[in-house]
Amino acid sequence: MAIATINPTTGETVRTFPELSESEIERKVGLAHKRWRTYRDTGFDERAEWMRTGADLLEQEADAAARLMTTEMGKTLAAARGEALKCARGMRYYADNAAEFLADEPLADPAAVGARHALSRYRPLGPVLAVMPWNFPMWQVMRFAAPALMAGNVGLLKHASNVPQCALYLEDVFRRGGFPEGCFQTLLISSGRVEAILRDPRVVAATLTGSEPAGRSVAAICGDEVKHTVLELGGSDPFVVMPSADLDRAAETAVDARVQNNGQSCIAAKRFIVHSDVYDAFTDRFVAGMRALTVGDPFDPATDVGPLATERGRAAVEELVDEAVARGAKVLCGGRRPPGPGWFYPPTVITGITRDMRIFTEEVFGPVATLFRAADIEEALEIANATTFGLGSNAWTRDEAEQDRFISDLDAGQVFINGKTVSYPDLPFGGVKHSGYGRELSAHGIREFCNLKTVWIG
Repeated sequence: MAIATINPTTGETVRTFPELSESEIERKVGLAHKRWRTYRDTGFDERAEWMRTGADLLEQEADAAARLMTTEMGKTLAAARGEALKCARGMRYYADNAAEFLADEPLADPAAVGARHALSRYRPLGPVLAVMPWNFPMWQVMRFAAPALMAGNVGLLKHASNVPQCALYLEDVFRRGGFPEGCFQTLLISSGRVEAILRDPRVVAATLTGSEPAGRSVAAICGDEVKHTVLELGGSDPFVVMPSADLDRAAETAVDARVQNNGQSCIAAKRFIVHSDVYDAFTDRFVAGMRALTVGDPFDPATDVGPLATERGRAAVEELVDEAVARGAKVLCGGRRPPGPGWFYPPTVITGITRDMRIFTEEVFGPVATLFRAADIEEALEIANATTFGLGSNAWTRDEAEQDRFISDLDAGQVFINGKTVSYPDLPFGGVKHSGYGRELSAHGIREFCNLKTVWIG
């Protein structure tokens, strides 16, 4: 895939970029390793000052950053601006909390282990390669970069090939924020050149957000090299609605949860599992809400849903929908691409899904909702967990016993009750099963790329 900005609203190539040469990659990896050997000993206060300056820049330039994101991957301008501001909040969160999160942890009774003093200390690992996706081209990067840099690591970014300008912009933000040269570098390379960097002994760990096949590849290489990895892969999140739910709020949130980021979010609700007692009432509200959305130019403030990011991505969504319909599924709204340029696909609701359809097991990365009827909580949980994914989940009920049951029994890294799944700097983020392992964000995220060193003093 060429490294290029291709406007998904028009399909036109805006700008192309050459790949780095082998000598350029060597220079950047060498610089990262050399820089880490001094950067790791900077203080939290110094790092925090640079991080806050970078956050100031992102806030001041939020409109320009948003236009860059919208041009490269098609999210609405309002959503893109919100993403830029969220990055700034995440930077400030780690600037404010890194020292506390990574403070020494003394053993309360060192005599119990025969020591005068005993503690655990967090130390940075070194250069970390981040392989990042296009769907949240700045936030996905920042939720790795902010904690990694505050911990004393340095970052190498291999971003998706269709968002090169976002990647270069983030490198520039850190540079202008004051971070020394080499602390955060963008590598404009194709995916075929990632393995050599992962196997470079100067690169000590990796993090990937992306598809399951990409995650398997990175994990296999790093496993062979015995290097730490954090993986956040796909999701097919359930959205369960029980009889006690506030149906108006649930349906309104369901629409937003399905079409956020034009439907291209790993934590977007994708499978809507509704108790039989409220199935018809919820379906009427949900379908009406999906039909009412405006699809169009993401730069237009009136637009609710912009184009899909790539032509190949739209084709993949169409294949899943068309295969389901051919096998007997019923389309309640949407289901066909509109005429004209750009990679648009309408908000779509499908029911009558059976387990022999690909759409039952595969993640739909577009504004397509599958609708299921459940007789009771047991069947709702069975359908919800009948997937290899386990990233986020949503359950709508005002019954506390049911809430406890969903919290305990939904196979997911995150459970949101009476609300949609959202990532917050304050909460750990990650999944189980084929959705990956490890955690980003919160105190857990900054500790992922640290050596937890045991110290015993006699």
